[in-house]
Amino acid sequence: MTLQKGTRYTARTMTTTHPRITIEPGKCGGKPCIRGMRIRVSDVIELLANGASIEEILADYPCLERDDILATIAYAAQQTNHVVVEVA
Repeated sequence: MTLQKGTRYTARTMTTTHPRITIEPGKCGGKPCIRGMRIRVSDVIELLANGASIEEILADYPCLERDDILATIAYAAQQTNHVVVEVA
């Protein structure tokens, strides 16, 4: 995996289990973003959900790479994989 040249990760940057997904307090409201940029995971997932293809997203956001989009899908899938506790 290659990271965007010039990307700086500070002590305040938290990487997730997906190296391309970062969370920084104060950037995009602390929401998960792609490689420290101001492109949120939720933005890409919404584009995909509304029918945009990976190729269309890459054309609209030239700073993104195919692996960034695949990482957003994997990250979103991981977020839905949690234990549901039923209360009787």
